[in-house]
Amino acid sequence: MTTAVAAPSTRDGFAVWCGWVLIAIAAATPAFAWLAPKGFAALVALGGLLTLPAFRIRDEDRPSLIILFAALIWAAASTTWSPFHPKGASTSTILKMALELPLYWSLVCAAHRAEAGLRQRALHVLAWGLTAFAVILVAETFTGGALYQALRRTVYGDHVMRPDIAQAKLGHATFVMTAILPIAFVGAPRRLRIGLGVVMVLGAGAAAYAFGSDAPLIALVAAPLIGLATLRWPTAIPRLMSLGAAVLFLCAPLVVWTVRAFADYEGIEHAMPKSYALRMGYWSHAIDWIALRPLQGWGLDASRMFAPGIQLHPHDGPLQVWLELGAVGAITAAAFWSVSLLRLTRPRRDPAAAATAACAGVYLLFGALNFGMWQEWWLAMGALIVVLAALLQPSTSPPILA
Repeated sequence: MTTAVAAPSTRDGFAVWCGWVLIAIAAATPAFAWLAPKGFAALVALGGLLTLPAFRIRDEDRPSLIILFAALIWAAASTTWSPFHPKGASTSTILKMALELPLYWSLVCAAHRAEAGLRQRALHVLAWGLTAFAVILVAETFTGGALYQALRRTVYGDHVMRPDIAQAKLGHATFVMTAILPIAFVGAPRRLRIGLGVVMVLGAGAAAYAFGSDAPLIALVAAPLIGLATLRWPTAIPRLMSLGAAVLFLCAPLVVWTVRAFADYEGIEHAMPKSYALRMGYWSHAIDWIALRPLQGWGLDASRMFAPGIQLHPHDGPLQVWLELGAVGAITAAAFWSVSLLRLTRPRRDPAAAATAACAGVYLLFGALNFGMWQEWWLAMGALIVVLAALLQPSTSPPILA
């Protein structure tokens, strides 16, 4: 009588764990986009914490991480001259960023480490989830946000959110969806990709139009153009985007100053819709304060102290970097984006690189018009884009972003 001895399994248990963590994040992404976009900071940080053993620094990652670390050190130093003083850990931007960098990076590493089949499953889950969310968004356009309000009533009892606020929240959700839609499209099951993509675009577009979100509508046009151009010119377009991002961060104050000096800035401002007129006012005040401290800036989170000229932040990421961190901060931001986008260059067509370039373009667009540079949920969205881009990339291919 003989006993069969089972061959030892070669399956990497930690790679499987990373894969399932990423599947859970992909499944949760549409729900967070719809109901709690600010929760992305906790979601991505938790994912990084659960996959912390995946943390690695490869040779090709060093330039990006060195720039990020240098920027973190400079931001920390700037808190010593900033007029804004956090009341505790919950309002300390520098403390949050110091924790976010290793946690978010560990999740990026986990995306590279995860088992190939589970990486693909995570992308499929994301695509189906965003498609379902798109259907919900279409329904919300007909109901004026009634589904969202009903959920609020269920969660908060007697508290009823005003319809206009609910619609603004839904408009906010379209920013999240359009920021990751190119990756979701390329990661969708191949045979269903076109159909799922059409539904996602229609849902995001309908809600953005109905609820007054202009930037996502622009993104729905810009993202396909960037993606297709990157497919057609896989070397030239990432290089051009790298240069463009550097110019955006280095020359943002000059652009506003030029318009103000050689055009009727106030006339343009008064002719704009209210939200854009307010932005133009913030930008004008920002360059005046930048001129007073062009090198070192006013310190991290100083924008919060410049009311009523600026409310919370200038609604322009590059100008906020200049205002708070000065030329030093602008140079590090330009260097980070330039290095990251250059990593998308390919010798031949690469759908993963094209989708990532499209997402990067959308992220830069939104950052230049809408959100505060250091909002934790917005930084988490940037990290999530990098994580999803890593899922698209075969392990034998060149690294994508970082």
